[in-house]
Amino acid sequence: MYMANEVAVSMKIFLEDMAKMDETVAEIGKMVKITNTKTEEIGFGIKALKIVFMMGDGEGINEIEEKIAAIPNVSQAQIEEVGRL
Repeated sequence: MYMANEVAVSMKIFLEDMAKMDETVAEIGKMVKITNTKTEEIGFGIKALKIVFMMGDGEGINEIEEKIAAIPNVSQAQIEEVGRL
């Protein structure tokens, strides 16, 4: 059950090494409540990790994005969508 003050955040993450995806997802899971993960084909053999996670409405979304981008193996992280539940 989700609290009324939570938002769902969709994020696209580019990894340096897709073989280390599980380790990277585990690190992200220490920061946020991940509800869904999948890979997306970008083109030319490039894939991105897409995650959906829950966070409090008042929490700093930019700070979370910066923390995830700083994880080893993450080359880029960008928020795609934020929605209230």
